[in-house]
Amino acid sequence: MLTPQLLRQLTLNPADHPRGVAHLSAASGLVRVGDRLYVVADDEVHLGVFDSSAIHAPGALLRLLDGDLPHDKGARKKAKPDFETLAQLLPLPGHAHGALLALGSGSKPQRETAVLLPLDAQGTPLGQVDTVDLAPLYAPLRERFADLNIEGAFLLGNELLLLQRGNKGNTLSACIRYEWNHIAPWLAGLQPQPPSPHEVQTMDLGEVDGVPLSLTDGTPLHGGAWAFCAVAESTDDSYHDGACVGSAIGIVTPDGQVKLQLLAGAPKVEGIAAQAADGGWQITLVTDPDEPRTPAQMLQTHWVL
Repeated sequence: MLTPQLLRQLTLNPADHPRGVAHLSAASGLVRVGDRLYVVADDEVHLGVFDSSAIHAPGALLRLLDGDLPHDKGARKKAKPDFETLAQLLPLPGHAHGALLALGSGSKPQRETAVLLPLDAQGTPLGQVDTVDLAPLYAPLRERFADLNIEGAFLLGNELLLLQRGNKGNTLSACIRYEWNHIAPWLAGLQPQPPSPHEVQTMDLGEVDGVPLSLTDGTPLHGGAWAFCAVAESTDDSYHDGACVGSAIGIVTPDGQVKLQLLAGAPKVEGIAAQAADGGWQITLVTDPDEPRTPAQMLQTHWVL
């Protein structure tokens, strides 16, 4: 079992937030680009930006979509675009230095929007925002997964991987693979229809106290391996929240073997990034406390190879 250490809370300057909130709460995806840590939250229409070299400084916000969400928690849950996923993309047509990609989960019709944020040569968002309708990408996946809930995405070699999160009603998670050269033109708006996935792998991660561990995010490592975070949340579907009875991080080796370690304290980890360090991997995680008044946390642990 690993014991993650608290790096920081995801604090903000209240003047920067449309509701005057001093933190991000429902952190759901994490990407590291140099010293910057980008965090997407599933109940916001902004992206959080945090400086890893200034862990006590409040983060900044970048708008992803126009408009604001309702203040009421229940109404907000119904209206939110549910950005559960953030990925860093390689260069693609019209985006010479790559982009960040935030994906809606697809768990409801209003959650089928993606946002592309082009990056400059230093990995900084240019300020331009492009939206992508995910309905044609998700429609065939919904035929495979009755309770679709995309919670992770990342590039691994020449593939874009999407991660389907299971739950108590649909216990298996899955890794959905697309050829990057086929899906990049569609994301860039140059093709009317997305490609089909060339491989779908279901994943059984075990359970904690009778509740299945399910994927919540992933990140590439070296040589075809990748890391993931997972939680055991006691809920029967992708819409309702439940108690988190366990959490874990794991590594999938290039030949498909899964190595998994539980996390002490069962933090509800929903975003992961990794850096090579000291004979292993420094793993950074962000949490979703399922309570808007509670700041999300950024945690860190070390995976020894």
